[in-house]
Amino acid sequence: MIVGAAAVELHVHGSRSLKTKRGVVRSISRRVRNRFNVSVAEVGGQGTWQRATLGLTAAGSEARIVRDVLERALAYIEELHLAEVAFGDVEILELPWDDGEGEIDLEGAD
Repeated sequence: MIVGAAAVELHVHGSRSLKTKRGVVRSISRRVRNRFNVSVAEVGGQGTWQRATLGLTAAGSEARIVRDVLERALAYIEELHLAEVAFGDVEILELPWDDGEGEIDLEGAD
């Protein structure tokens, strides 16, 4: 099983309150979830007016596909122009899994 995680740090220009920032973050999160079928959570900057860090996750059977989905999601967040993307990164993790025959597939897992 392949698990991908992405982090994106956002700067919400013009936000003067937590309520305004949270509205922007909710809008971005909802759009990304609906378009890419990934999990999205605000994982940093909750107490600040203009900064937020979103965590995105996806799972699949091929690393290339999982990475592509997360990279396209990050590009989409930039294209929305609702907030400036200050930083974005994607990491892929391969986990051992039971193949249904009682054996754990450890190929590539270190």
